[in-house]
This record gives sequence, C-alpha cells and structure tokens, in this order.
Amino acid sequence: MDVRIYRPARTAMQSGEANTKDWIIEFEPTAPRSIDPLMGWTSSPDTRGQVILRFRTKEEAIAYAEKQGYAFQVFEPKERTLRPKSYASNFDYRRVT
Repeated sequence: MDVRIYRPARTAMQSGEANTKDWIIEFEPTAPRSIDPLMGWTSSPDTRGQVILRFRTKEEAIAYAEKQGYAFQVFEPKERTLRPKSYASNFDYRRVT
C-alpha cells in the first residue's frame, strides 16, 4: 500500500466539524524513523511523509491515486449519530437519578 485515503476525525479539542470535510491522501512511510545520537531527534530519509494532499470528494482522491499509479486503501469514516435531546427531559419525573 503506497497511500492511505481517509477523511479525518475531529480532534478531542474540537466541538465543530472544521477540517473534517475533505478527504486526505497520506503516503505510507517507506523507511523507519531513526534517532539522532547527538540531539535525540527522530528523523527519516523519506520526505513523502511530509506530504498531505486534500480533495473535496473521495472519488477525486481515488482518481488521483489511480492516475499516479499508487496502490491505495480507502478508510471509510465512522458516521456520527445524533440522539435527539430536550432540555425539558432533565426535569422529567421519570428520570432516573
């Protein structure tokens, strides 16, 4: 697998859906990270790990990967389910406390 195609989830610090609408192509690392003995920083000779491509739709991302000849895997997002809530239900006499 050369690339991953996915739609990112929102972070723990977000309540909105910013930056979760686009589909992303990320390249898989081809070389393991190594630790610099002097500074202790991690580095890799693979520069494709820094590249992130954004697309509006999943079909555009798949078409790009196929055109470039990349092997890809698509990760479908887990859809969020909203349960209807009412402020009045906080004061319902049948509410278990």
